[in-house]
Amino acid sequence: MAEDLHNGSPVLPEPGKRNILVTSALPYVNNIPHLGNIIGSVLSGDVFARYCRGRGINTLYIGGTDEYGTTTEARALVEACTPKELCDKYRVIHADIYKWFNISFDIFGRTTTELQTEITQDIFLKLNKNEFLKERRTTQLFCEAHHSFLADRFVEGECPACAYPDARGDQCDLCGRLLDTLQLKEPRCKVDGSAPITKETNHVFIELDKLQPEVEAFFQESNAVGEWSNNGKAITSAWLKEGLEPRSITRDMRWGTKVPLPGYEQKVIYPWFDACIGYISITACYTNQWERWWRNPKDVQLYQFIGKDNVVFHSIIFPATQIGTKETWTKLHHLSATEYLTYEGGKFSKSRGIGVFGDSAQKTGVASDVWRFFLAFHRPESGDTEFTWDSFISDNNNLLLKNLGNFVSRVLKFVNSRNYDSIVPDWTEYHEASFDVFRDDIVKLLTRYIQELDAVKLRSGLSTVLAISQQGNSFLQSNKLDSNLFKIEPSKCAAVIGLAVNLVHLLAALLAPYMPDTASSINKQLCADPLPIPDRWSADSIKSGHKIGKAEHLFRPINPEKAQEWRKAFGAEEAKKVKEEEAAIKVKKNAALRAIEVAKANASG
Repeated sequence: MAEDLHNGSPVLPEPGKRNILVTSALPYVNNIPHLGNIIGSVLSGDVFARYCRGRGINTLYIGGTDEYGTTTEARALVEACTPKELCDKYRVIHADIYKWFNISFDIFGRTTTELQTEITQDIFLKLNKNEFLKERRTTQLFCEAHHSFLADRFVEGECPACAYPDARGDQCDLCGRLLDTLQLKEPRCKVDGSAPITKETNHVFIELDKLQPEVEAFFQESNAVGEWSNNGKAITSAWLKEGLEPRSITRDMRWGTKVPLPGYEQKVIYPWFDACIGYISITACYTNQWERWWRNPKDVQLYQFIGKDNVVFHSIIFPATQIGTKETWTKLHHLSATEYLTYEGGKFSKSRGIGVFGDSAQKTGVASDVWRFFLAFHRPESGDTEFTWDSFISDNNNLLLKNLGNFVSRVLKFVNSRNYDSIVPDWTEYHEASFDVFRDDIVKLLTRYIQELDAVKLRSGLSTVLAISQQGNSFLQSNKLDSNLFKIEPSKCAAVIGLAVNLVHLLAALLAPYMPDTASSINKQLCADPLPIPDRWSADSIKSGHKIGKAEHLFRPINPEKAQEWRKAFGAEEAKKVKEEEAAIKVKKNAALRAIEVAKANASG
């Protein structure tokens, strides 16, 4: 999406080689993604895909928008347009945001295509043929005001688990519990606010309980080989331990993939069932040889990047769907699930004007690479992390400007100086034991970086890049690089510069997955082609006699006073208020639970 990566020809798996298929969660098209959404899947997937390409691994990165479902219908009602018009409008917004963030999708597709319908219905019919689907009579909420069954997202009410008053019909945003609409207390129709009644209707269920043994076997093997993220393992294990149950995969609504069964003309396939199939159909839109990616477990490894609220759909339901067809599929190899990114102590909320959203980050005037750096450096891998304006500005001014920017600038400006007139000196004849130690230290850090990125520890990998840059700064300091060194020990000075300029080239390669514009700028200043990420650092990619370009600043300082301005503009105070409201709800809930326990104890006493 961001650039033509393959000269117009589709990327296809190469037999006998390592081929990696990367997907990031397909965001609901009706929302504008905020920073947490972006690092949660799209940016994380991009960093990993760019790393794989940098290592010479044949890689395909798939993205797109999830467009069917009640969320789209509900938003279309609010905006007084058709669901199709809404999808067309917001898809452009999404595409522009990801383009600005430099997300390197090979294709950015959508789920509202003919191929999506064909592939989803084919899978549905094969599950039916293999007797993994069953029709059941169900009770659902029905709105008498507008004569319609209410799908999950058209119902709100009190969460039975935590008493949050605005829980959705499918999930509580406060405690994260998955819900059924009938579990909500005091449910209300989101369209008109009326209290719905219950009514019976027929739906198709996928019998996950029948598929559990094979799903468990898949999980044990994939998790062991692919080394899933800890939360992905924990959430999946908990679901399997509790036992899988049949789950409805059809809904009474109009905007979705039609159910290919007689008597279901007014129903559609539930988007949570066919959204993951979107990865397949988007690949099919990319190339008619899509089966070489998706029916090729021997040659292809599938890496999927999601937020933790999407784990079950990718680790259980999608694999169960594939298994149930009794066909050969490329299944999940590595699941990378993030925790949540919070904003100034609270949650992002577009409606309340809380937080930085994809379409507003660029309005700050801060380069997209700085945003990419901050989000990756604070990626919520093992727990929730927080975005604050103070830390954002501090990371730019200290980690980027004073560490990375300082090292690159100091080296290239020295080569630009009249000492060398932009020509890298002949430095290969000088030997000093401390220089060998320096080389070895960089090689060790490079090895660590590769191990971290291979294990999808993206946050740690970026810390290692900074450690390499800091090693470079220390190397210049310990050898006192300045004009006096050039005059007194010209051979040593040349060796310091030779090693340092090669380290700058290496840093560009290691930074490229995280900060592609910065890496391009470094290579441009070096007048050098991008360096593939090597197994070892030989410090010879920039040869003696090579002429570099003019040094330019990689980063600009941000005035710390901007923090207060941005806090005001992006709803930091409102975020704190919301957090206080939610804390009050939790206090009430805990008090109520204690009162119930006391009452039970008194009654039994």
